[in-house]
Amino acid sequence: MVSPFLFFPGERLALSELSAACLDGLLVPLGEGFMPADAVETAWMRARSLLPLLGERWAGVRLTAAWVHGGIPTEPTRHHLQRVVTRRTRAHDGTRAVYHDVRLPPADTTSLAGVHLSTPGRTLADLARSDDEHQRAAAVAWAASDPRARSDAQAWLDRHPTFPYGRRGIALLATADSER
Repeated sequence: MVSPFLFFPGERLALSELSAACLDGLLVPLGEGFMPADAVETAWMRARSLLPLLGERWAGVRLTAAWVHGGIPTEPTRHHLQRVVTRRTRAHDGTRAVYHDVRLPPADTTSLAGVHLSTPGRTLADLARSDDEHQRAAAVAWAASDPRARSDAQAWLDRHPTFPYGRRGIALLATADSER
């Protein structure tokens, strides 16, 4: 389905035409596509803009899912994708995305605008458990601003006590809770 607010190269216009519209101030880049400069960026539009990258086999996780869910304000430079299908699959181009070939369980998956994403609770738990300082900082900021996502992440970590670095995630979320 062609969206009236999202433009992808080759769908209605060529990449050169879309780039020229950006230079003219008519369009701005969003995910794998472009949107009108005066349109409101919504979670649906952020998710739909990733359709060419995610397809049906991959889910947006970590910073990618955090961006779509509104946990971080800016699109990540490299998207994180995790497999949602049961069979192993080949990754696409490795320059735009980081591929995680472990299957994301259906219970931790949500769908928005035709793409798969990790749930907000799972996303925040993954960011809190991360060894990357940028991801942990994003987790603290999101947890401090969104009590529901924080409680969902804490509940997810409580249900998965043997997950790697779960204690680190619990401690980080507790820090974010005390900063409120």
